[in-house]
Amino acid sequence: MILSGNRLPPLSCSGLLVIGDPHVGSRRPGRRKDAVWPQAVLAKLERCVAIANERGLAPVILGDLFDRPVEPDEALKSRLIRTLKNFRHRPLVNVGNHDIQHTMLTDGDTLALLGLCDVVDVVSASGPVAEFHIGTRRVGVGMTPYGQAIPTDLRGSFSGVDLNAWFTHHDIAFDGGYPGAVPPFAVEGCDVLVNGHIHKTQKAVTAGRTRWLNPGNINRQSVDLADHVPRAWILDAAGGLEAQDLPHERDVFDLTGRIVEAADGGMVAREVESAFVTLLQAESSTELKRSGDGSIVRDEVEAKFVQDDTPDAVRAIVRSLLSEAVERHAGS
Repeated sequence: MILSGNRLPPLSCSGLLVIGDPHVGSRRPGRRKDAVWPQAVLAKLERCVAIANERGLAPVILGDLFDRPVEPDEALKSRLIRTLKNFRHRPLVNVGNHDIQHTMLTDGDTLALLGLCDVVDVVSASGPVAEFHIGTRRVGVGMTPYGQAIPTDLRGSFSGVDLNAWFTHHDIAFDGGYPGAVPPFAVEGCDVLVNGHIHKTQKAVTAGRTRWLNPGNINRQSVDLADHVPRAWILDAAGGLEAQDLPHERDVFDLTGRIVEAADGGMVAREVESAFVTLLQAESSTELKRSGDGSIVRDEVEAKFVQDDTPDAVRAIVRSLLSEAVERHAGS
């Protein structure tokens, strides 16, 4: 089903299984070296099915179920559909930027087909979605897809619930700001807000009554996530998250050509996660569309290097990330 302003009937479960940005796709990310792709992400989803069914959880996917809006591999789609249909409760899916060709979900997007065929329930428009009965508590759940405004007031969205939970897919400034990122803010009537889109697990931030969480994705797409541990998360009736490790190999990236001098690892990580790296990884960026070879972004980044006296180790990583982003954009 595709939900656009309508709600699902109340559902009883033991909690919600939160699944971050699977990015299912037949195209292997540039530096992944898996012998068979996309077995790694499908295995993680299969483990999510087992966890959800064993513990009576309703699955929630935070967006970017697909890596491309139109997935051309029919066999992959068939296998994914079989996996998703094995969930006892139908997955509730937010719409991410990789799921759409335009500003909103359309019939031309693969995710829409899965929704129309009742494989998943897809939320295409921001708003309240469903009420979950978890034990003796009632939890109201809403979603905001990528590119739509996060509401500032949820009062009146649900009547008599014990917890208001909202799910988003946005650039949120959890750990320092960068261009275009929205700082966590108090959402009236919202107890917990769970964000996708940002692939690394972030520390929780509380703004007013609202606790902002970013669990991170289950599928490592780029080398800056080499140390990220893929997990699903159980959201309980009190708004707490419990981590569930998923099967994964630690060494999955080909680091050939990475010229990284000895440097303080923490410093490098902080630099790489700064604003301009986020810009580089945004495949939908206006600058990449304006210049297919990434020259506009490259000029801005090089100027930023000079301005900040960026260490050579970080420059090497960022330049490589830009090349990967341009390559993905050219192939999309």
